[in-house]
Amino acid sequence: MFRSFATFSLTILSGLFLANISLAQSKDEILAGKIRQSPKASVFQTIGFTNVTINYSRPGVKGRQTWGHLVPYNKVWRAGANEATIIAFSKDVIIGGKKLRAGSYSFFVIPSKDEWTVIFNKVADQWGAFEYNEVQDVFRIKVKPVSSPFHEWLSYEFSDMNIQPAGKKNSAVLNLLWEKLKLPVKIETETK
Repeated sequence: MFRSFATFSLTILSGLFLANISLAQSKDEILAGKIRQSPKASVFQTIGFTNVTINYSRPGVKGRQTWGHLVPYNKVWRAGANEATIIAFSKDVIIGGKKLRAGSYSFFVIPSKDEWTVIFNKVADQWGAFEYNEVQDVFRIKVKPVSSPFHEWLSYEFSDMNIQPAGKKNSAVLNLLWEKLKLPVKIETETK
């Protein structure tokens, strides 16, 4: 009796273990072995002496309603697809009047109809916003989205470059562009 119970228990535990492995393999297959439906992309820009890099995945509109539907209002969104969007700064920067130290951060947003919350979170390596923890936020700022020409694929680009001589602030605007919306985030740097 004990032997059959032990065998049964071992069979159940083995099945659970293999199920976990197969789930992990599925995620790994999605990330490594199959073509992503939301391809990875990177954008790099030097502002003054500061290097800014954004790594993200690019969802497509694909005929879907985006804002308030595919991307719900008033909920944390990874500002891309798949892994959380990561933004990295080689030197300290100023965003929305707040100092952000050099380093890598996950970049989240909370969309709404009129004003979005932009979030810089200490935990750079996250899958989506599933494990997002507000306690890890470095800070949040409010930004108003503006209308934009249609973009099928989400993208980030820099505009409004303002490069000054050493000792003065330099700046650029980081734009999240998708569907018919642009979210501009101004980044300032020191050139000391």
